[in-house]
Amino acid sequence: MKALAGTGALVRLILRRDRFILPLWVILLALIVISIPGTLADLFPSAAERRAYLDVISANPALGAVYGPAFGSSLGALTAWRLGGTVIFVGLATLLTVVRHTRAEEEAGRRELLGSTAVGRQAPLFAALLVAFGASLALGILTALGLAAYGLPVAGSVAFGLSWVAFGCLFAAVAAVAAQLTEGARAARGLALAVFGVCLLLRVAGDAGKTDWLSWASPLGWVPRVRPFAGEQWWVFALFSGAILVLAVAALALSARRDLGAGFLPARPGRATASPSLRGPFGLTWRLQRGSLLAWVLGFAVFGGVFGGVTRTATQVAGASPRIRAVVESLGGSSGLVDAWFSTLVGLLGIVAAGYAVGAALRMRGEEADGRIEPMLAAAVSRSRWAASHLVFAVFGPALLMAVAGLAAGLAYGLSTEDVGHDLPRVLGAALAQLPAVWVLAGVAVAFFGVLPRLAAPVGWTALVACVLLQVFGRPLQLSDRVLDLSPFEHLPRLPGGEVSAAPLVWLVAIAAALVAAGLVAFRRRDVP
Repeated sequence: MKALAGTGALVRLILRRDRFILPLWVILLALIVISIPGTLADLFPSAAERRAYLDVISANPALGAVYGPAFGSSLGALTAWRLGGTVIFVGLATLLTVVRHTRAEEEAGRRELLGSTAVGRQAPLFAALLVAFGASLALGILTALGLAAYGLPVAGSVAFGLSWVAFGCLFAAVAAVAAQLTEGARAARGLALAVFGVCLLLRVAGDAGKTDWLSWASPLGWVPRVRPFAGEQWWVFALFSGAILVLAVAALALSARRDLGAGFLPARPGRATASPSLRGPFGLTWRLQRGSLLAWVLGFAVFGGVFGGVTRTATQVAGASPRIRAVVESLGGSSGLVDAWFSTLVGLLGIVAAGYAVGAALRMRGEEADGRIEPMLAAAVSRSRWAASHLVFAVFGPALLMAVAGLAAGLAYGLSTEDVGHDLPRVLGAALAQLPAVWVLAGVAVAFFGVLPRLAAPVGWTALVACVLLQVFGRPLQLSDRVLDLSPFEHLPRLPGGEVSAAPLVWLVAIAAALVAAGLVAFRRRDVP
């Protein structure tokens, strides 16, 4: 018990530090789950329509790769299938939460300060796991109550909620082990995300090729095989429980046997002399940002290629239902169902790319808060030059992501229609048209970094979340046009197929440039802590 002394106080500290972001992702994911049954009920009101829909999705390997297998045609079973890909966000949220409050705290030196007080050696790790487990449980309870309140069977609702709880807890434990093996927060996140990526690839390969043993080899494959609303298999939770217990115990055992600040995987020694590329700030920034940028590029390429490949099937399913056609066309594009599909797809990718842009812009604040900016500015490097090296990634990084996604989606769809020359430029142009709105959100982060640096991260991420909520729930809730216009994405043309007006795009670019200029001017004049 001495090793766990102070756990309660640390839990309260973590909850206070994450008092905004923790409830945000829990509530947002719960709202997404609760909104799906109503949408599917409107699109497929009869059992015959749902059965026909199940036949189409079961026959398409690409849809199986994206969402996983479907085990029934009831409203609840289709809801569970449609949310099959969303569960990855639960695992990512708990994974990042644990690394943030374990290895990142240790790397920043705050763990050593806590160790000098009446806090046990295992208390920080145990507290981080408790918070991640508690957040997963809260999400599971909200989703189960929401699905049951809609009228879906209670047993299936509970099974669905528990599957999300188990998945979140499992990858919290994976992150806890990764934090003990590595010597830095970035390495811990990289190792945990690599494990996550392998699990995702196994699940995708198994479900696309209908190879059950591959799917069972991944925890992501266990989630749909709980089979909510389709004859629940409760014994699958024994797999989750065993894996969580083994990983959590292993993390605590490793934590007790290593030195503070050390890891079991030794860090690779660097070169004796720096490479020529590190002579300037851009080379250093490239070294810091290249890993995340390359990972994002790969993700956008895969996402664009997969969804471009399933476009023909998706539009055939939509064309068979007047309700789906009306919904999809209301989301974007008015010149055909394929255009509406791609308009919705690039809109989603644009919001995700904005997340990368905000993170890249806020990297400046992270460098400043960690004290790494002073040595740079003490050399022959101006503030403007240092900031510009980071802004390159905030501006051109999203452009690269959207270009890669547009090329992959347009090429995949063009190959399926045997008309690449016509389809690829249209999809690529639609993807690149999202950039002005993405740059506005990056500009907000840069402006607050210069003027009020302590608020840069909260305001930047809050602006992004607000845009997500407005885009997803704005029209269903029938919000006024003035409220919807607060999102820069609302002013973009609905491409491909829609009319293009240069004025909104020019205004968005001008606003983004003004925000960046204001942030840089304020940064040059304020003190660097």
